[in-house]
Amino acid sequence: MSSTKRRVELRSDTFTLPSPRMLEAMVAAELGDDVYGEDPTVNALEALAARLLGKEAACFMPSGTMTNLASIMTHCPRGSKVIVGEESDIYVYEAGGASVCGGVIYHPIPNNIDGTMDLDAIAAAFPPDSDDPQFALPALLCLENPQNHRGGKVLPAAYLREVTDFARENGLTVHMDGSRIFNAALAADVPVAELAGYADSVMFCLSKGLGAPVGSMAVGTGPFIRDVRRLRKMLGGGMRQAGVLAGAAIVALENRGRLAEDHQSARQLADGLEKIPGIAVDRAEPGINMVFFRVLSMDNPTFIAAAQAQGVALAELGHGQIRAVTHYGVEPEDIGYVLDVIRSILTDSTRRSHADHKPVLAG
Repeated sequence: MSSTKRRVELRSDTFTLPSPRMLEAMVAAELGDDVYGEDPTVNALEALAARLLGKEAACFMPSGTMTNLASIMTHCPRGSKVIVGEESDIYVYEAGGASVCGGVIYHPIPNNIDGTMDLDAIAAAFPPDSDDPQFALPALLCLENPQNHRGGKVLPAAYLREVTDFARENGLTVHMDGSRIFNAALAADVPVAELAGYADSVMFCLSKGLGAPVGSMAVGTGPFIRDVRRLRKMLGGGMRQAGVLAGAAIVALENRGRLAEDHQSARQLADGLEKIPGIAVDRAEPGINMVFFRVLSMDNPTFIAAAQAQGVALAELGHGQIRAVTHYGVEPEDIGYVLDVIRSILTDSTRRSHADHKPVLAG
């Protein structure tokens, strides 16, 4: 297949661009100074986020990393432990912020293939004697739903009930990294507030599947959000006329139903990949807007570069797999193009391999 200027961006749903309706909302947003609590558009966004997730209050934050950091620091005294999955974004991708900024110790727990953490492993994070001053005490359990590194797995409701009951019985607060919690709720066919109800606080991203240009939300109790807001200021996240961004975020939340289109595109892509020889798909059920797969006949850098040359942007993520993420901006016809590109790459690779191993006849 010849080179082309066509581009399909599948590395992440963070590459979405604001819709025309979002751009209109940004221009028309009523503004004030949010650090003073006087930006009406930010206030409306926070009220909407709290209502949708069934929490008392919410705080608009610049990023998911800052939201998770402020949440952990709010829940955890200095010198305490936060229990995290060793495959979690908080542990892998957020630069150790809770230790650097909050004096909080990460205690990583293995994530199973389905994204869960065994209760026995969580229990082992507790010291044998909580009165012994030599030991740091756990204060917080962080869950990630859906679990990104383990293939976009949605944590089952039965597990969420079990693990949060265990946490609370043992004096732990629960924070949920729900960067794509609306995708998880759609896949599980439950209200998003039901998933949020398993945690004392939740972070979710506005700038991933929801498609807003910037921002994440912290949601929880009123006192929790008050303290998060103070930490947001301390960490440098106080934004002034932030209603420019909040206007787009409100549109993203109001238009959250379109996430079903992304899930359908991901299913279409997974179905097509399963029919291509040399591709092994890690099928997540229920699935969200992610497809994880392996290329059996090529190394990942070579395959990714070949796809990039034909306008298909992919990335490796976790355990040697390639991740493709569908989102606003990826049309149904783009999926067919992506499948054609991948078929052509593997066909060309097989043809070259056969040519390289052609026997040489003696003269």
